[in-house]
Amino acid sequence: MKNKKRRKELFPLYLLWGTQTFSALGSAMTSYALVIWSYAQTGQALSTALLMVCSYAPYVLMSVFAGALSDRWDKRRTMIVCDLLAVFSTGLIGLLLAAGQLQIWHLYLLNAFSGLMGTVQQPASEVAVTLLTPRDFYQKISALRSFSGSLNSLLTPALATVLLAFGGMGLVISFDVLTCLIAVGALVLKIRLPRQDMTGEEKQPLLKSAGEGLTYLRENRGILHMILFLAAINLVASAYNAALPALVLSRENGGEIVLGWVNTCAGLAMLVGSMVVTLLPEPKSRARVVCNSLLFSMSFENFCLAFGQESWIWCVGAVLGWLCIPLMSTNLEALLRSHIPAGIQGRVYAARNTLQFFTIPVGYLLGGALVDQVCEPFMATQPAGSPLTALFGTGKGSGAAFLFLLLAVSGILVCLLFRRNRHIRSLF
Repeated sequence: MKNKKRRKELFPLYLLWGTQTFSALGSAMTSYALVIWSYAQTGQALSTALLMVCSYAPYVLMSVFAGALSDRWDKRRTMIVCDLLAVFSTGLIGLLLAAGQLQIWHLYLLNAFSGLMGTVQQPASEVAVTLLTPRDFYQKISALRSFSGSLNSLLTPALATVLLAFGGMGLVISFDVLTCLIAVGALVLKIRLPRQDMTGEEKQPLLKSAGEGLTYLRENRGILHMILFLAAINLVASAYNAALPALVLSRENGGEIVLGWVNTCAGLAMLVGSMVVTLLPEPKSRARVVCNSLLFSMSFENFCLAFGQESWIWCVGAVLGWLCIPLMSTNLEALLRSHIPAGIQGRVYAARNTLQFFTIPVGYLLGGALVDQVCEPFMATQPAGSPLTALFGTGKGSGAAFLFLLLAVSGILVCLLFRRNRHIRSLF
């Protein structure tokens, strides 16, 4: 009887988690397919990097205000409206593609619009999960969300490649629209959120309400410095994401299928890591786990991509680089959810988005520019048989490999520096 009551209590949470995960899979597949499409059109790392820059720019510019609005608005309705507008954006890409009119600049504009919708929806979604989750279930739902994210990372390249082969970009986009509509249907028909006490919140000026998220972080320096640590990691990681297609698609032993395998191996590693996390007990220090997991990840993958010139080495690097990420993300999410009061989580998560994610568009721009304008031209000037060509190879892609060495060193230094930060150590 008790178990039946517990299952009934958790059903809305599981339904929200499952449908939103399914929708995220469709969106990720479209993003993956568009990266391949855009690189095929231009052959430049910067053009594909700009896709993600446009997606993340709204996080940097609007997150603080979006979080304040999210805390004022009905969370369920906010998620429904944002999902429907995202469907409109994706459908418009499909129509332009079918008409043969799709251009890169269309994707930049539509990615920016979708990013804005995600900026508003994300804090609402985080609070919705908190409202539906019993406190003793925080560790479990964090692990489940990490598991679903890992599963999506595993399935995205494989499913996107299959759909591209059988039906082209139009089939990928149709699948994305379908998954999003299923998520909207669940929100409309089945999910109801507990009411929050918002006394006085609606009357508070928007700027003051938005600033409360930043005020909370300023008063909780351990959380603030952990977010700044992740911002530095995101700078390195986004430069990695910008350079990866340029490396794998350009190499003699690379190509679209190999890129799919590398991403699949990363997803498989995250899936395994997520399964392990669900079996682990709560650690004594979540902050220490976050720091050590990132140090492990930064210590291997970039070196494999820098020095490896065979696809299997890149796959091994992907496994080593992503295996501990679920452990990091699960403990980070549980750490934030348990420290931040639910009533201001939307504002704090939005402030966190601005601080933690502003480095992502910077990293994508930096990574794309370094590949196209610095590293590739530099490696092209190296004579055959030189130490650098022996290490990184020759031809297109060697510059991207050289950049991965720089990213490897940078990532390790960032981890070691912040691990010694006294505010972060106060969370240990």
